[in-house]
Amino acid sequence: MSTMQRSTIGLPEAAPARFRLIPEAPGPLRRLTVALLVIVLLLVAVGVVMVQSAGEVTAIAAGQFPLEGLMRQSAYAILGLGAMLVLSQAPTALLRRYAWVALLGGFALQALVYTPLGYEAGGNRNWLQLGPVSIQPAEFMKIVLLVWISTVLAAKRKLLSRWVHVVIPILPVVALSMLINVIGGDLGTLMIIAALVFGCLYFSQVRLRILAGIAGVAVLGIGVMTVIKPNRVFRITHFLEVDCVTDAAHAQGMCWQSLNGFWALAGGGLFGTGIGGSTAKWSWLPEADTDFIFAIVGEELGFVGAVSVVLLFAALAAVLLALMARCRDPFAVSVIGGCMTWITAQMLVNVSVVLGFVPVLGVPLPLVSAGGTSLVSTLMAVGVVLSCVREQGLAADPGP
Repeated sequence: MSTMQRSTIGLPEAAPARFRLIPEAPGPLRRLTVALLVIVLLLVAVGVVMVQSAGEVTAIAAGQFPLEGLMRQSAYAILGLGAMLVLSQAPTALLRRYAWVALLGGFALQALVYTPLGYEAGGNRNWLQLGPVSIQPAEFMKIVLLVWISTVLAAKRKLLSRWVHVVIPILPVVALSMLINVIGGDLGTLMIIAALVFGCLYFSQVRLRILAGIAGVAVLGIGVMTVIKPNRVFRITHFLEVDCVTDAAHAQGMCWQSLNGFWALAGGGLFGTGIGGSTAKWSWLPEADTDFIFAIVGEELGFVGAVSVVLLFAALAAVLLALMARCRDPFAVSVIGGCMTWITAQMLVNVSVVLGFVPVLGVPLPLVSAGGTSLVSTLMAVGVVLSCVREQGLAADPGP
């Protein structure tokens, strides 16, 4: 009588999920991810140094610790980089699942601006005071809209040839967010959100005639929102009619900030006065560490330093475009395209304001200007990009 022998086959246990920030397989995707991280870290480092330099005099005059700018911006950078790392490991399916929840939360934060928790700064009521921390909900709304719009476009990818599926629900939701910003007086953020939305739609291959119609509506809306506030009309009229460089009568008025920005850039020469050598930050240039930090960069680092910062942003845009070209997921394409358009448009607006090409709008230089909400939200967007790239790398190289 034979005995029946049973044998068991041992299956290998599933390998625990590993932390992957950079694709493991050698190739363009890995090199581009490394380049993205290097550029982002360089811009954040430049921002920490320049915020400290630009704000040191103001901090001392206010009786604060001389290194207040360094400590504050470094803390925001650490927080933002931490959020970037967390989001880089989050599955994109999870981000899409909770996109609507995040959208409702973003609207709730924006609405709180008009409660006693909100306050006005720089002529715009778009700030919240939550204990010792002040945040700008409109900045967080950028990352929320980036993920939510990409989620909607990915779900409707086969229907985007029909304008109704492009317009609804994206445009009503975006219009509501913009309206909240306009009521608070923040036209600059409205323009950046419009660029972000347009980037998501364009890189999702929405038909050009539909994009043209949306762009026309957006221009008309921005025009209407501009003329309904007399202060904006006055600033635009002043910008078009007055040459701040030659008209000395306005030097002490509306031209004060622009003129001191010009003089700071001119004083830097080719190689600059050195870190800490700016004279414009001695209470001459308003918002030296935020909206006009590029003028301090030009003064202390010179023409070479200012051009280098612009080239870093150009390299960042090129790397994001190259990453987007290697991603197959519609969600990833929309996220990376929207993120690239957001950062590039915001940089161009900020630099154009400092150079006098457009009126003063109050738009910070991304990753560089002082401001925790702006820095953290931009780094969060980079984290979502890294999540998309990580999944693309896993799909291309699933491993053993």
